Amino acid sequence: QVQLVESGGGSVQSGGSLRLSCVASGDATSTYCMAWFRQAPGKAREGVAAISKDGRAGYTNTVKGRFTISRDNAKNTLFLQMNSLELDDTATYYCASAQVCHYRNDAPRASESYFPYWGHGTQVTVSS
Repeated sequence: QVQLVESGGGSVQSGGSLRLSCVASGDATSTYCMAWFRQAPGKAREGVAAISKDGRAGYTNTVKGRFTISRDNAKNTLFLQMNSLELDDTATYYCASAQVCHYRNDAPRASESYFPYWGHGTQVTVSS
């Protein structure tokens, strides 16, 4: 079992930045692959970015060039640096983990069905 706790959400104006964190505890083998997802009101949850333990990362097209996923394996912590935030980035952001990554073109995929462990989420609100 893995416990995931997100933090760092908040309210920011359009164009601003936030950094999300997710601390993992429990079975370390279940955090080989970690990812960020988000869910906006009335919308389905979508994958934002994923990263393997060896640092390979993949992003959904809407955040490429603006968001950076990273991890500190020694501290069992996952990060999401979000820059140039837009109104459409408003959502609850979830951290997730899995024992394996699934790849496309050598980039791990943030697909919901691949991740059995989830945090409770942190709210990000972007205003104009």
